[in-house]
Amino acid sequence: MKDLTRVGLRWDPCGHAGLTGPLLALADDCDLAFRRLADRWHATEERHPSAMPASALATHLRSFPHQATFAAALDPADANLGEFADGPVTAPNGTVALTRIAPVTTVLTPAACYHVYAGHAREHLSEARYVSTRNTCFRRESRYEPLLRQWSFAMREIVCLGTPAEADAFLAQARAAVDYFALLIDVPLDWTPATDPFFRPHTNPGYLLQRIQPSKHEALYGGSLALGSVNLHHDHFGTAFGITRDGAPATTACVAFGVERWLYALTDRHGSDPDGWPDLLAAANQVVDR
Repeated sequence: MKDLTRVGLRWDPCGHAGLTGPLLALADDCDLAFRRLADRWHATEERHPSAMPASALATHLRSFPHQATFAAALDPADANLGEFADGPVTAPNGTVALTRIAPVTTVLTPAACYHVYAGHAREHLSEARYVSTRNTCFRRESRYEPLLRQWSFAMREIVCLGTPAEADAFLAQARAAVDYFALLIDVPLDWTPATDPFFRPHTNPGYLLQRIQPSKHEALYGGSLALGSVNLHHDHFGTAFGITRDGAPATTACVAFGVERWLYALTDRHGSDPDGWPDLLAAANQVVDR
């Protein structure tokens, strides 16, 4: 990987990237381009917090606890706070010397689209609903690499809530739009069926279902780096959150973009000189106006 500090990468080895200068501008352009692609479906923009009630993600937590990040706080009792403040606070290795923890009720957002389903709970849709949203997402990993694999990262998603036919049509159109966008900016992609990385193989039936009937396809750069994915959830979230379409649980689908990974692909393909970077918004406009 090229050294991108000159163009604005600030890396925390704990798994977090900071951006400034040209790289920040490129990240903003990426997100603006993805948001422009959402205009293909007249998607409504939504903004959500970077945390969710754990009670809304029980199935998620059971399926992939190894990647969950919880929001924790000290028990507010004076004696407990005093014990913490009078203690070492942090150990020499950087770990926090915690005292008693308050009940944990919140999970940091693992995927931007989850907020959409919770936000539209118990709605009865008379037509397909399309939503675009961006969030800072958190996934624990065994190792971290700048832009490639991070604990926290930006995710832009376009979500469809509708009938099975509407969800299928959306995914076909989304995949074609991503293909054309990637062609215009000269970032070659290959699509491959994938199992959701959240599922723990051999212990979760969702993993086997995706192997038998692929519902997730990843857009790979360089043969192995997933820049995004298209995902069909069937009526899982419609049932879980009481969302209906035409009197039946809504079928949901989404296309997801990992912003930092697109930064990696763009700088890997076009170099670290901003003068050589493609015009992302012009390409997105061409896709939508096609």
